[in-house]
Amino acid sequence: MSDRLEAKKVADRFGAALIKVKEDRGDLFLCVERDRLPEVVEFLKNDPDLSYDYFSECVGVDYSAWTSERDFPDRFEVVYNLMSTKTWSRVFVKIGVNDGESVPTLVPLFLGAEYPEREVNDLFGIDFTGNKHYGRFLLPDDWVGYPLRKEYPLGGEDVVFDQTTRGPAVEDVMMPHAGESFEGKTGSEDVSGR
Repeated sequence: MSDRLEAKKVADRFGAALIKVKEDRGDLFLCVERDRLPEVVEFLKNDPDLSYDYFSECVGVDYSAWTSERDFPDRFEVVYNLMSTKTWSRVFVKIGVNDGESVPTLVPLFLGAEYPEREVNDLFGIDFTGNKHYGRFLLPDDWVGYPLRKEYPLGGEDVVFDQTTRGPAVEDVMMPHAGESFEGKTGSEDVSGR
């Protein structure tokens, strides 16, 4: 258990809902049960000693191909980055979620959570219960799949532009930056091998 006040207060208030606490390079990570997420974040926001009242970001992570130690057995993690305008410190609240499960939205607590949650939904396929503005957000409406999932194929496809002209594939235009070495070559030499 961490000596940080945030960890102690959350552990005292929520008990077993706080699954794990870890510190890494001065950052505090609170791993909590998915269903208790809104309560924990509301407590962090409204506690007068903590005042984590600024929502910085919400990101998703796909751990399906990860073989090292993890904080949750679930496929995905959703990580919330909160900042206290009172103490100027940050805390990361993490939850685990599997395919087909949903995460309670934090929009009632932070209006700024709406778009980051929509991005995570659009790119990972993670559902946020209560975030009512669904549909594709960053991608075209007819896009198939979720591009930030590990099984999604990496680039290399030809891109169709307006008037059905085709653009170059990623490999056709890959070149190292000036001063960067790629197999002993630098600058403007072709490296794609196509």
